[in-house]
This record gives sequence, C-alpha cells and structure tokens, in this order.
Amino acid sequence: MSSVVLSPPDASGSKAPPDVPVDEEDGWDACTRWTGEGAARRGESTLRLGGLRCAACTGLIEDRLSGLEGVEAVQASAVSERLKVRWDPARTHPEIWQASLARAGYQAVPDLPASARALRQRESRQQLWRLFVAGFCSMQVMMFATPSYVSGPGEIEPMMARLLNWGGWICSLPVVFFAAGPFFRGAWASLRQRQLSMDTPVALGLAVAFVASTGATFDPGGLFGHEVWFDSLTMFVAFLLGARWLEMRARHRAAERIEGVISGQPEQAWRVQADGSVVAVPARALQPGDVANVPIGQPFPADGQLTQGRTEVDEALLTGESTPRLRGPGDAVVAGSLNLLAPVRMRVERVGSDTRLSAIVGLMQEALTQRPAAVRRIDRWAAPFLAAVMVAALLAGWGWALVDPGRAVAVVVAVLVVTCPCALSLAAPSTLLAATGALARRGVLLQRLDALEVLPAVRSLFIDKTGTLTEEVPALRAVSAPGEGPDGAAALHHVARSLAAWSSHPLSLALQASVPARPLKDSLPVWTDVIERPGCGLQAHDAHGRRWQLGSRRWIAEPAGLGDAEAASAADGDRNARLWLACDGRLRASFEMGERLREDALSALSALRQRGWSLALLSGDRADRARGLAEAAGLDSGVGDATPQHKLAAVHAARAAGQRVMMVGGGVSAAPVLAAADVSVAMGHGALAARRHADAVIVSDRLSGLADLVDVAERTRRITGQNLVWAAAYNAACVPLAIAGWVPPWLAGLGMALSSLAVVLNASRVAR
Repeated sequence: MSSVVLSPPDASGSKAPPDVPVDEEDGWDACTRWTGEGAARRGESTLRLGGLRCAACTGLIEDRLSGLEGVEAVQASAVSERLKVRWDPARTHPEIWQASLARAGYQAVPDLPASARALRQRESRQQLWRLFVAGFCSMQVMMFATPSYVSGPGEIEPMMARLLNWGGWICSLPVVFFAAGPFFRGAWASLRQRQLSMDTPVALGLAVAFVASTGATFDPGGLFGHEVWFDSLTMFVAFLLGARWLEMRARHRAAERIEGVISGQPEQAWRVQADGSVVAVPARALQPGDVANVPIGQPFPADGQLTQGRTEVDEALLTGESTPRLRGPGDAVVAGSLNLLAPVRMRVERVGSDTRLSAIVGLMQEALTQRPAAVRRIDRWAAPFLAAVMVAALLAGWGWALVDPGRAVAVVVAVLVVTCPCALSLAAPSTLLAATGALARRGVLLQRLDALEVLPAVRSLFIDKTGTLTEEVPALRAVSAPGEGPDGAAALHHVARSLAAWSSHPLSLALQASVPARPLKDSLPVWTDVIERPGCGLQAHDAHGRRWQLGSRRWIAEPAGLGDAEAASAADGDRNARLWLACDGRLRASFEMGERLREDALSALSALRQRGWSLALLSGDRADRARGLAEAAGLDSGVGDATPQHKLAAVHAARAAGQRVMMVGGGVSAAPVLAAADVSVAMGHGALAARRHADAVIVSDRLSGLADLVDVAERTRRITGQNLVWAAAYNAACVPLAIAGWVPPWLAGLGMALSSLAVVLNASRVAR
C-alpha cells in the first residue's frame, strides 16, 4: 500500500493525518497472536460477533466452529460479544469461520475498534428497522382489531369481521417474515445443532399464534376456530424487539467504554523521513528506530523516547491516573497516552505487540472471552429449563383444549413467551461485563473473571515488598568498598552497574540508574554464563574467568577482608536494602538502597483492615527489616528471609487452615505464589511471569486498586444475586398466571422484555 506524503504539521500541532485504509487481511493479522514455530505454529484470533440474540448463541457458535477443520479451540462470550479461536494456519483461515457463521446468521469481524464500530452500527440499523416495522404494523393490526373489542355480540357482520381479520393478517406478514426473522433463524440454527436456545420458545409461540390465526382467517369454521391473535402477535414482537434494542444499546455502551480503555493506539502515525518530510502511515508500519511526529491531542503511536519538545502526557488510559505528567527529551512515553501540551517528536523503540498498550489489550481480550463459573452454571440449567417450558406449554394447551378450546392457543403462546429465561441468562454475564469495564477505568485489568466470584470470601492478604508495597525502583544512597580507595570504589560501582543490566529486579534497576562518582578509565567486563537466581541475585564470569556475584548477603560467600564497621553493617537492623558484590567468593563492595512506601499504601491497606482482613508481608529481606516495614505500613505481621519456597509454604498453610488468600506481588519470584493463591494480583510494572499468573493486574501501580477490586467484587456479587432472585421470582409468579389464562400473549411478551431489560439496567449499576 502506498504512503501519503504530507507537509509537516504546523506549529499548533493540530493537523491530523488522513485516514489510511486498513484491508481485511491486515485486520486478521492485527487481532491474531502467534505461538510456536514450523508445524507447531498456531494462531489465537479474537473476533467481534454480531447477530447474537441470547446467551445460548455462544454455544451454537462454539459447536459450529469446533467442527471445522483446523480449529482447535473456541471460546465465545455473549455479553462482551467476543470470540477467541485457536487454529492451525496450515489447515484453515479466519475467512472460513466468517463464512460459516454468516450462513448461521451471525457476523464476525476482527476485534479492532474500526471493525467493531462498523459492526455495531450495522447491527443497530438492522435492529431499528425491524423495530420500526413491528411497531408500525402492530398499530395497523390493532386498528383492525379494535372493532371486535368495542362492539357487542352480533354488532359486526360476519363478512365485515372476516374482512378485518384479512387486514390484520396482511399487516402481520412483514412482522412475521421480516421483523421476527432473527427469532426463527436462531431457533432453526439451534435445532440443527440439536440444542435449545432462548429463541426456540419465542419462535414456537409466534409460529403457533400465526398458524392458528391464519387458519381462523381463511376457514373460520375449521380446525382452528374463528379467534385470531394478530394483535397480540405483532405487539409481542414489537415489545420484545424494543427491549432487545435497549439491551443492545446497553451492551454497546459497555463495549464502547471498554474499547476506550484498551484501544487507545491510533491507526495512523506521522513518520519523519530522512529528508525531513512527514509521511502518514499505519501505526503498525512503524519500526524500532523510526522517528515520529506527535501533534497536540493525538495519542503516541508506539513506545519510545522523546527526542524533541516538551509536553504534558495523559496516561489515564493505561494507569487510571488522571493527572498529566510532564515529559521532555530523553523521557519515556508509551503507546496510547495522549499528547496534551505541544507537538513533539519521538524515537520509536517498541511497536505492535511489544508495546505496553498491546499487553493491556491482550489481558482484556483474554478476560472478555471467558465464560466464568457463574455463567457456566446458569448455562447448564438453561437447556433443561427450556425443555420444561415446552412441556408446561403443551400440558397447559392440552388442558385448556378440554375446558375452553378457543383459549388453548393463547395460553400455549403466553406460557412459551413468558417463561423464556432471557433474564436468567443475562443475570451474571451482564454484571461481569460492567464490572470489568468499571475496574479497567480505575487501572485494574482482570485476566480471570472467576476471581470476582471468589474475592468476596477472601479475608487474608499476603503482599510482596519491593515494587509492590514499596516504590518499584529505590535510590542508591551509599557505596561502600573498604580498602579500595575512591578510584577502586568507582570501578566496582561500574562493574556492579554492568552486571545489574542483566536483571529487571527493582534493586538492579536502581543500580543501573545510579551514576558512579568517577568516570571509568578501563573498559567494562564482558560477561559470560550469566545466571539469575530469583530471590538471590546474579552470577556471571568475566573474560579472566573470575566469578562475580551481585545480590543478597546470605547468598554470597562469607566475608573476607572486610573492616569491622562493614562487617557490622551486614548484620545491623537498618531498614534500607543492600546489594553485595563479590568476586570469587570475596565480598568487594556493598550498595545501600533507600526505599519508601508507596504513596497510597497506608490508605489502601487501612481500607482492607477495616473490612476485617489479616495483612502480612512476605519479603526476602532480613527478618528485622521486614518486621520494621510491616509495622510502618500497619500490617499484622512481616515475614523476612523468605525464599520463593517459604512464600509458597505460607500461602499453602493459610489455605490449609481454611482461609481464602489473596497474594499481591510483581517479581519473578512471586509467580509461583501468585499461582497458588485463591486470588492473585500483579503490579503493572512487574515481571511478565508474575503478570501471566495473576488474576488481575494493577496497571496504575497504585495499591488503591486493591480496594477498588474488592469494592467492585462485592458489588458484583450483590447485584448478580439481585438479578438471579428477580429472574427466579418473575418466572415463579408469571408461569402460574399464564397457565391460568390470566396473561394474554402480548402482555407475556411485554413482561419478558421488561424482565430482561431490568436485569441489564441493574447490572450497569456496578460501573457507578
């Protein structure tokens, strides 16, 4: 695709690049994550779905795609309208699934903002047209039916009554064959899969009412009698479509809110050419090393570093922090954050799936395609419930056929419609979707939706120290190298910084950021056989074969040649962290790091303590330092000298005692402990291994996200319970009334529609 060459933006920076088209093949690539190599290469694609009518549609979609060659795993979510497919590129392609779903009445497009918006607009237009046709025709049918309601016996001549019935039949045809089309297609698709869906009782009720009314219109003295229900039928369809349109709008608003959180990366970027010209290209076309212009009000297209200009950056999309941050040359910027103050120029370092924003998008897509335990339990009951509805309608119709044959059809339709478990199927997923969006706006991203169900029962918190309870990167406060002199101490400082560059541990990062007192005259060592031991430190060999170690004091060999003061500091009770540097088992230098609690640590932990939680610190630091920090943070206990095995044992012991446990951490050593806890939370800047094992990630790196997570989980449980109680009470009250003949079909349709709408609106309260 050719690029569009433009003049550079003016000084205001308000000029934006023109739209650069994105073809569908690029769209499939953008929503696919690849794993493995060669014959083992597999794709995991995330798609947006259209045409869903109820939760049972996901089962139909999964069954349909699972039977296709090359499709290895399928996972669909009705409320978030997402589909995740694991597939073999040698045997299938996304366009094959797209065509297969289209034949079943569903649409599937790449999970990209532009595709999703177009799909929502198309679905909304179709739904509005169906609603308009049903509403307009139902008014016309009611006009034909009104004389039979207001006239007395014998006041309307048989020929005129038959003519009015003919008018109602003609006006009901667009409703049955166009407006109600999705119900019949959904029911037929489920029957072909040998399943029952929410559309099945609705379609069956409509078919019974229409066939019986048509028979009565053509042959008033025949099998179906002379009663017609065109007014009830068309009104029911109008009410149901109206409620589903409102429900669809609520789902679309929730999807748009989540897209606002996870889809901030622009589709276009301004790349600076070697001759100084500016070229508008797709953001995915940028490469590391490129230079890009970022106008005012535009998001940064990639992760990188500012090279020219100063501005304020809004990172609320990524962290939930609404306060802009000042950035200048040399400062890092991340894709998706907004440039607020002035046009700037950046050097691209990470693009596409390597950016922090893409990692966040991956987390959210993973969560939104899950089917949590609460949803699975409801889905298991849906099919038996629908079967019971069919049996109840059949028995009610048979009973009324013996008592009053003229009312049998109306009772059958009312029972089929009023008991459709749409509200029940929406009770949990709609609430979980609203909760996911609410947490995302607060900088907390869920990876496992089941955590929201478990969390209200948790009362025990274990928290890691470095980068979690304390700031991620401490500051170097002092360098000690007895007997080395200033030049020797500076040289050892350079050596330690060079070795620390092999690690992403917070203490290593602090050492990397420090500046030695004197410049180095000699070249830095070339390291080989570098090994990092979680919870201990780094080990490597230099060009002379000497073994260097940088890490905790207890891991490195006994001191040799240290002065008394330095030896004493190895066992003192100061609360500052310390890294030790040794060569061939001999301690050469130590680096004292200052640490501080996170700004919101005290308030966040106090909020949990007020809920009755027990709070404990698990740290690899010395026991006295861990206890001192725990006391300063207001924790119940502080466990020091804790290896990853010790931390894991502490979590297992708490769970064996019957406690539900939450673990919060961010380092590599925390990954096994996070996996063992009932609920696990990782910090956004933590190690990738920790984030992968966590149920939730606090991308804002603010501990207040813990309180937000607990609040939303408790609200989710409460509102889900309310929805389930409402759905059960509604069916318990309406089924007997419908069987007794006190609920006409149109009122049954209105009740079912309002019941589903009430559940969706109640679920939206989670986000407040």
